[in-house]
Amino acid sequence: MNGKNMRLDGEKTSPKQENLQLKRGIGLFSGVSLIAGTMIGSGIFMSPQWVLYYVGSPGASLLIWAACGLLAMLGALTYAELGTVIKESGGDYIYILRNIGSLPAFLLAFTSIMVTRPASIAAISLSFAEYVVASFYQDCPMPQVVVKCTAAVCILVLTIINCLSVRLATSFMNIFTTAKILVLLVIIAGGMVLLAKGNTQVLQNSFENTVTGFGPIGLAFYQGLWSYDGWNNLNSVTEELKNPQVNLPRAVMIAIPLVTFIYILVNVSYFAALNPTELLSSDAVAVSWGVKVLGTWTWLISLGVAFSTCGSANGVFFSGGRVCYVAAREGHLPDILSMVHVNRLTPSPALIFTSFISLIMIIPSDFSSIINFFSFTVWLYYGVNIAGFLYVKIKKPDIPRPYKVPIIIPIIVLIASVYLVVAPIIFSPQLGYLYVILFILSGTILYIPVVHYKWSPKVFRSLTLHLQLLLEVAPADKEQ
Repeated sequence: MNGKNMRLDGEKTSPKQENLQLKRGIGLFSGVSLIAGTMIGSGIFMSPQWVLYYVGSPGASLLIWAACGLLAMLGALTYAELGTVIKESGGDYIYILRNIGSLPAFLLAFTSIMVTRPASIAAISLSFAEYVVASFYQDCPMPQVVVKCTAAVCILVLTIINCLSVRLATSFMNIFTTAKILVLLVIIAGGMVLLAKGNTQVLQNSFENTVTGFGPIGLAFYQGLWSYDGWNNLNSVTEELKNPQVNLPRAVMIAIPLVTFIYILVNVSYFAALNPTELLSSDAVAVSWGVKVLGTWTWLISLGVAFSTCGSANGVFFSGGRVCYVAAREGHLPDILSMVHVNRLTPSPALIFTSFISLIMIIPSDFSSIINFFSFTVWLYYGVNIAGFLYVKIKKPDIPRPYKVPIIIPIIVLIASVYLVVAPIIFSPQLGYLYVILFILSGTILYIPVVHYKWSPKVFRSLTLHLQLLLEVAPADKEQ
């Protein structure tokens, strides 16, 4: 690029073409779809048996699901205030950057972009692949290479959709969110019919064999909260949200109670059809439910689960690409990742990079371990972010706040964050948690030369220019 007013082909731009930035194309319905569509993914179809495994009884399991929904709601309300004060995309990254400082923000970006977001996309895509491939291998074990290749195809298709158009990506999200809610309503309706016919074992001795203790409850929360992950996704795309001061809080207040209500009823339906032993032995709870309740129509559940997981992966992909884009725009990642396509106005380099890391993550992945370590890292940063938010809220009460939450709400979320980080380490210690912490801190090795001293070899600048020409991208202006 030779000057701000030059196109990739060397011609001058007109003043109207000069501003190259992401457009505000997400309305209230799409905002609700982004939150609900990301939250409703593989978790509600794969996590119920793990929640039950850790707490031991259906009654305790339902309480965990309700408590996870409440915690997600309190966290989302806190983030709604953050998003209306700091009106920039990037979510946790931009909030920590503005409230705490550059190094913690860089470590979050480093961890999020290299591990947590790609791990989430990989885990959801693998869930999608397992449900799709299972229909072709009903009487024999599924080859893992087929599962992983199917997951890779899912990621590549989402990359193409998100790179082509923001409108296409949000339309995809809206359609799939509607489809997955319809599937869950079918499961709920089936459960209500079973209860009406007398299958009420879920209500009888529902707390028998309940496991207590900080460790098991913390791990059960990890599994449940995996299904609620995405409650803060709209904060990652604030700059593309229409009227964020109004639509951000509204979308949160609509989406999260809706998802919580659906999750609890779906779990009741599972328990109405399957006893705890059957549920724990199932690799695909929704399909096992379908076999018992729907018979030959079970394929509808498999199709719905595939839609659900694919739509959820799209939501994580959509917001994850924006975090990568914003971090690069702030100088914490290579410049090429901060650029947008000159015609399509999508952050395609950031999306392609996120896709590349996600493809690597599906190779060695294991669903249960991904969830535990993913949740540990995510809630560590939630705690850091909310601590910074509370500090600013107390020290700078005069900052204009279009939307305010009572201070007790972020305090409760902070306490829960500390518990979710500390409890598994103390009561179920694993070397994996130490490796996660060491990986986060290893980001400092990159931060000092690349960010603090702004080390940029000439070959990087040359590579950036060539990639600009190849991808047809240019630096974007931040909205004022």
